[in-house]
Amino acid sequence: MRFAVPPAIDPACFATWRQDAAIVRLGGETMGTSWSVSVAAPPGFDRGATAAAIEARLEHILGQMSHWRADSLLGRFNAAPAGAWLSLPADFARVMDAAFDVAERSAGAFDPAVGVLVDIWGHGPVKVARPPGPEEIAQALSVSGYGRLLHEHEPARLRQPGGLRLDLSGIAKGFAVDALALLLRERGCDHALVEIGGELVGMGLRPDGDPWWVEVETPACEPELLRIALHQLAVATSGDYVRGRHTIDPRSGLPVEHAVSVSVIHPSAMLADAWATALGVHAPLAAQNLACREKLAVRLLTRTGDELEEWLSPALEAMIEDD
Repeated sequence: MRFAVPPAIDPACFATWRQDAAIVRLGGETMGTSWSVSVAAPPGFDRGATAAAIEARLEHILGQMSHWRADSLLGRFNAAPAGAWLSLPADFARVMDAAFDVAERSAGAFDPAVGVLVDIWGHGPVKVARPPGPEEIAQALSVSGYGRLLHEHEPARLRQPGGLRLDLSGIAKGFAVDALALLLRERGCDHALVEIGGELVGMGLRPDGDPWWVEVETPACEPELLRIALHQLAVATSGDYVRGRHTIDPRSGLPVEHAVSVSVIHPSAMLADAWATALGVHAPLAAQNLACREKLAVRLLTRTGDELEEWLSPALEAMIEDD
């Protein structure tokens, strides 16, 4: 067993830490998966009101960014005619700003405008009878790509170039994790573990004084586990060992075949989510070079024949303590 720990405990968290706090667990379903929250309950904590606030916040995010809802703001943009502009509310604008930044930094390995490609491979709301052929892939590529989007900031808006479909599934879940963490802080809950579909953020400390320990998602055939102390940190994992080879390279339009699992530890769950997707698209050496350039804490598992090879970035190596 290996442990990844942050370099220091945030001293500010002790102002609200209570050894006698009870841990309250909440959960439900969202984004085609589950959400869960473990809260070191502060005085006066209202379980029902907090759960209702979480559900409302998640519904608000889905109403803006769901690729699966035709009536979401994203769905309406995807169906809009060429030349139409979409005004972006604050949540959507923040996600798009981050998406464009990671797209540029990753040389297009992450792309928020990959919806048509996702759909033709059967990973969208409409199932397909067969994999797409070369002509279908070429047609999808011709109408896809963030480079076709005109993105303005004041006011925040996007222009539909015609036929392009957004898909924020590689970043919106991480944003939602961050949004729930912020909601909890606003409600006086400074010590909590938030999770949506395996992406997590840990705030403050547990009542026993420990950070929120989580194990990185790992294929069953990988023997050595990695536990992370999520203290003011998030972790996101992208991999093909659970749902099969579902990651599409936005540059080629083809499924990625090399990455088994990419885990990114970052202060932002949204950015951990996006970078895990981007690094999983890149070939192993390119992913390693990119992680080092961006100073990201990354664990990368890649497939070589029947063997799995593990690589840890220098930023993650610096956090590792062996049992």
